[in-house]
Amino acid sequence: MERRKFIKTCCSTAVGIPILATTLQSCGAIYYATTTKDANRLIVKKSEFWHIKPARRSGGKDKKVNRAFVLVKTESMDFPICLYKMDIDVYSASLLHCTHRGCELNVGGGIYSCPCHGSEFSVTGKVLEGPADRDLKTFKTEIDSENIYILQA
Repeated sequence: MERRKFIKTCCSTAVGIPILATTLQSCGAIYYATTTKDANRLIVKKSEFWHIKPARRSGGKDKKVNRAFVLVKTESMDFPICLYKMDIDVYSASLLHCTHRGCELNVGGGIYSCPCHGSEFSVTGKVLEGPADRDLKTFKTEIDSENIYILQA
């Protein structure tokens, strides 16, 4: 490869990667679910995992798209709970509070990651990568035909 072509390719890549990353990040917007509270449990409608993606052109059909997770904010906790859809009618709920130094975790790529010190956790709350050495606080979930219940006790 010629030197000039190599430099041009490297510069194009250096400019293109941040633009692509920004574009992809905007596609996976964080969504906070609407919840209700009943005694010691939070209630999230299953329909919170669906959103309608408008058709790109007129006359086209809107698409019903499934979210992999929703966040739940509560008055009693300083950090959100991530309710992750593992399979049909199987959900995992974890508090997004890093057990290492207490930072709020990021969600993406099928893991929870700590922006402060790099700890990583599975969507079930298990430590994948340190420095954290304790699993996340998790909550038992139950379901019925319309709702997901996050048990807080």
